[in-house]
Amino acid sequence: MASPVKQTRMSATERRELVLAAASRAFARDGYHGTSTDAVAREAGVSQPYVVRMFGSKSRLFADVFDRAMRRIMDTFEPYFDDVAADPENDESWLPMGIAYTELLEDRDLLLVMMHGFTSGANPEIGALARDWMSRLYTQIRTRTGCSPEQARTFIANGMLLNTLLAMQVPEHAGQDPALEELAVCAFGNALDAAGSENASEIGDFRS
Repeated sequence: MASPVKQTRMSATERRELVLAAASRAFARDGYHGTSTDAVAREAGVSQPYVVRMFGSKSRLFADVFDRAMRRIMDTFEPYFDDVAADPENDESWLPMGIAYTELLEDRDLLLVMMHGFTSGANPEIGALARDWMSRLYTQIRTRTGCSPEQARTFIANGMLLNTLLAMQVPEHAGQDPALEELAVCAFGNALDAAGSENASEIGDFRS
């Protein structure tokens, strides 16, 4: 008779990461206001009291999800800033950032969580956290590239446009509207296929 399979018990860190990953999916899909701790529990396959016991409140849970997303986004950008720093005045030196963005599209929930965090500023806890992370992101861009405030602003503004287009699922539906397809091609460039479009026939510039 075969021996029973021994099941490995998850550590507290692993259980916490499981819930955070599930919460990221839920918040990315329905936003902060549209997501309950019960919805997160269902997504994670655990009980709602377990989620509350682990994180305390929905706002604290979202704050941890938002922190997790922003750290991963900034970590993804970090190695590509070396190429930009070579000549931040040259638009072509910013093109590697498009590669970084394509990497992020492999887990677009990170980008959508970032957007939901930035648009939930009316919540005092989340608003303060969002402002702190925007400051860190801006500082990272300025110090790692040596670019001007205007260049940093343009990079961030373009990123916010990309996130808004993702939230509207423009890449998936761009083929239904010539104007949206043109905007998507211009905005996403090389990352358009990764964003979900089957109609990417031109190459845009991630930054310009």
